[in-house]
Amino acid sequence: VQLQASGGGLVQPGGSLRLSCAASGGIFNINAMGWYRQAPGKQRELVAGITSGGSTILADSVKGRFTISRDGARNTVYLQMNSLKPEDTAVYSCYVDSGSRRYGGQGTQVTVSS
Repeated sequence: VQLQASGGGLVQPGGSLRLSCAASGGIFNINAMGWYRQAPGKQRELVAGITSGGSTILADSVKGRFTISRDGARNTVYLQMNSLKPEDTAVYSCYVDSGSRRYGGQGTQVTVSS
């Protein structure tokens, strides 16, 4: 299973980015997909998740600013990030749950700075 995240970059405070992550490699029966982030010197944090039925969870720190969505046909999950803050700076990586397993992939760097 391969997970390829993209869409990161450098953005000014208050700006927006949209991250994408596509799962490939013959994965079936995806139950959920989502995003983690890890900032330097900090623990990894669950940012957002979405089930195959469309239920979502968001970390309190991003509620009202981030939105998670998915394209089931393309096994792709998106993270729309608005009103970005410097504290959102981190490496963002995606995951997919299939059966009882969680697969993770390489992350994409998001830097929020003026």
